[in-house]
Formats: sequence, structure tokens, C-alpha cells
Amino acid sequence: MRFLHTSDWHLGRSFHRVSLLDAQRAFLDHLVATVSDTDVDAVLVAGDVYDRAVPPLAAVELFDDALHRLAGLGVPTVMISGNHDSARRLGVGAGLMGRAGIHLRTDPATCHQPVVLSDEHGDVALYGLPYLEPVLVREEFGARRADHTAVLGAAMDRVRADLAARPAGTRSVVMAHAFVTGGAACDSERDITAGGVAAVPAELFDGVDYVALGHLHGCQTVADRIRYSGSPLAYSFSEEHHRKSMWLVTLDDRGSVAAERVDTPVPRRLARLRGRLDDLLADPAHDRHTDAWVEATLTDPARPHEPMAALARRFPHVLSLAFDPDRTDEDELASYAQRLRGRTDRQIAEDFVAHVRGAGPDAAESGLLQDAFDAVGGDAVRKEAR
Repeated sequence: MRFLHTSDWHLGRSFHRVSLLDAQRAFLDHLVATVSDTDVDAVLVAGDVYDRAVPPLAAVELFDDALHRLAGLGVPTVMISGNHDSARRLGVGAGLMGRAGIHLRTDPATCHQPVVLSDEHGDVALYGLPYLEPVLVREEFGARRADHTAVLGAAMDRVRADLAARPAGTRSVVMAHAFVTGGAACDSERDITAGGVAAVPAELFDGVDYVALGHLHGCQTVADRIRYSGSPLAYSFSEEHHRKSMWLVTLDDRGSVAAERVDTPVPRRLARLRGRLDDLLADPAHDRHTDAWVEATLTDPARPHEPMAALARRFPHVLSLAFDPDRTDEDELASYAQRLRGRTDRQIAEDFVAHVRGAGPDAAESGLLQDAFDAVGGDAVRKEAR
């Protein structure tokens, strides 16, 4: 049996205020074409279908269109909710959609009830474990602690109990949205440490043939049978070197796994550039980044005048600008924190301006600072006199 494993669509998300709706539409076109061309038996979507609990209408329409197209192919699709999704909203109409072959698994209480598919070798039980927020589901699972390991472990105990009651030789797939130990995180994933330690051990999934994971945005293999598909698009500059893809998974008659990657469309390359402004603007080595989304970190000792405008003339798609000045230990600006002791409020403010800007305030700015401190001091005296 063959599955297409994907996750973390984050429909409705933007990239540094640039809409990704067209890129997400192109990905879903690619997904539907891959399902048709590879003759898969099921599509697995391991959570974070949307980017937020109440997605914009355009994202909902895109999702609706994708479901209609997948249902039209006659290929079952199994989806779970992730930590970005509203499980209850995503699960609306699940019973009706299940009749069309779109199986939404968003209720933790039913995670042990699989979607069962069959081939010439027998049954395959697909268990969908939605994202389990420990504090909210601890009572449902009777977990001893409100942490990720306890509640996910309890959910897997229910899965193994159901699997044990099925005919011998039944193969199994578990879908989960979690941070499994051994996975590599990046900047665009929402922290799930609230409620306990975020990472859970891979051993929690013992006893099943394949684990289709979501949450981490880099495609990666925790073990041969435990894999993250990663997000189909880059959602932060920390994903600059990610190869975005889906897993095409084949499960043989004995439950052994073979997997190959199917690349997804790249709307625009990412580039993280670092250096002094003049160097970034002049270095011919950066010509290849002209059409990329660019994150620039400037190392000039003093902040240049209107650097974003200058960068945009060479890199039309520059989206992010940061400053990390090159300063030696001997540079008086580098010892700013040590120079606070014994300084007046005005001196501290002037030092701060110099520390951030690379040059202290001029006479007019110093006068404004003094006026501000005089006004604040006068207010304090008047309050004490009342």
C-alpha cells in the first residue's frame, strides 16, 4: 500500500507580510497531480492544515477546493488537527465528509478508532492522533501528569489495545503532531512547551509500522519508520537550506517501509546575507540573490542612512533587515553596560543613542533629552509634595 505523507500546510500564512496564497495554491495543485500520477492509496496530512484557529476566508476556500479535488480522485485522505488549528472548527462536518473519503481526525477521544483500508495483503489501520494539549486532554486519557509524554503515551496505549484486537497481520500507521526527540526544529514552528517538556521519545510509537509526523518544518527521518514530511513551503529564513518535499511511502505485506521524497514547488529562493552595506551592494557574488527573498544583517559599526531603500535597489525582494555591528573589545561602545555605573540619567540616554546608532546625539538632541529629564523630574517633585 502506498501513502503520500504531508503536513504543515499552514494555509493563510504570509512570509514577512508577503501573501503565500498563490504559492499554497500551486502546492495543492502539485499535490493533487502527484496523487493522480503515483497511484497512491491514501493521502496523510499530519496537522497544521491552517496557520491559525480562525483562518481567513481565502484559506478556507483553498482548503475546500483541495478536498473536492482529492475526493474526486477517489483516493482516501486522512487529516489530523495540529497545534495551529482549531480542532473543533476543522472537525465540523467530519462525519459527512467521511462518506466522501475525507477523514478528519480532530477528537482526542476517538484517536483509537482507525480508518481501515485494504489491499491484496489484508488490512491497514490508519490511526489519527490530533495535537494533544496536555492540560486539556489529561483527564480524557487519565494521564498521571499534564505533559506531552504522558498524554501521547496514553493515546498510544489505546491505539495498541485496538490494534491487538484486530486480525493477525493487520498493518498499522499512526499520524501524530508532536515534537519527537531527535527531530530538528526551526524558527517558524510555534512553541509547544506549555504544559510540560515539549519533546517526546520515539519509543512511544513502538508497535506500529509507520509513523507520519507533523509539526517540525524540515523533512527528516527520526527512524526508518518514523518520519516528518516537513512543511511544503518555507515559512522562515531559518529554512533557507531546507529541501521542501513530501514522503511517498510504500508499506509491504509484512509492514516494512520504503520511502522516497517528492519535491514541492519553490515560489522563490531564500537568501540570508551578512556584511557591511557597501559590500552587500557591490559584491558580484550576490548577483545570484537578485530574485530571492532576502534577509540582510548589516555589520556596519554605525547604522547607515536609509539602508532598506539602498538594499531594495539591488535586491527587489528584500524582506528583513537586522543590525549586528562589528565591534572589538576595545571599542568603547562594546562596553556600554559597564559604563552605566556612576552615570547620570542624561549621560545614560546619550550613551544609549551612541550604542545603538554608532554616534552620540548632537547639541539639539542633547537639549531635547535634558528637557525631557527636567520635565520628568519636575513631575516627580510635584507628586511627592502632594
